[in-house]
Amino acid sequence: MSPVNLRVIGLGAAVTAAVLLPLVAMAGSAGDPARPAGAGAADDAKAGDLLTGLGLAPRTTAATAPAPPSAAPASASGPAPERVTRCGPELVSPEGAEAQTCVLAEGPDVWARTYYRNVTGQRLDAFLTLMGPGGRTVRAGCSVPAQDEPGTCETPRERARGAIASYVAVAEFAGAGEGSSTPLLLRAGSNRVDGTGS
Repeated sequence: MSPVNLRVIGLGAAVTAAVLLPLVAMAGSAGDPARPAGAGAADDAKAGDLLTGLGLAPRTTAATAPAPPSAAPASASGPAPERVTRCGPELVSPEGAEAQTCVLAEGPDVWARTYYRNVTGQRLDAFLTLMGPGGRTVRAGCSVPAQDEPGTCETPRERARGAIASYVAVAEFAGAGEGSSTPLLLRAGSNRVDGTGS
């Protein structure tokens, strides 16, 4: 074959390649119609493994690197603290004052609460005391209206200094008024060990 023929054949091959390569590239960017559905992720993983094995894995830049999974908020990762309640017996005075007193603990907090109902026909004063380890006391006073509706009185919460069993709450209900002449109608405690709690 003469050198002129070889030159013509080489030129024809170059022209054919120049025409066909852009068409192949356009077909490939149109969405890979030859790839079966569902095979994308698995094929990409195999190709990545192969390229990594050959030392040709593409570099990821800050713009293309996958974002790390977002961490869940700390409050959503654990359950809410459980509330523990230790109550004494329900007591009723002859005059019609009813009460039950409890010590409550939730998370790091502890406090006292008394549930009452006043059917004496007169307004009462309630005095609630929470006694804890080391002689620590917290007090609260509440006005108890003369009505048959139930109500509550509670102390402020404080940080617990021991187990709930080391706390005792006592509620005292007396006739409303000033001075030492107001009669004590009912005393209700949170401790069941001493029997009545009154």
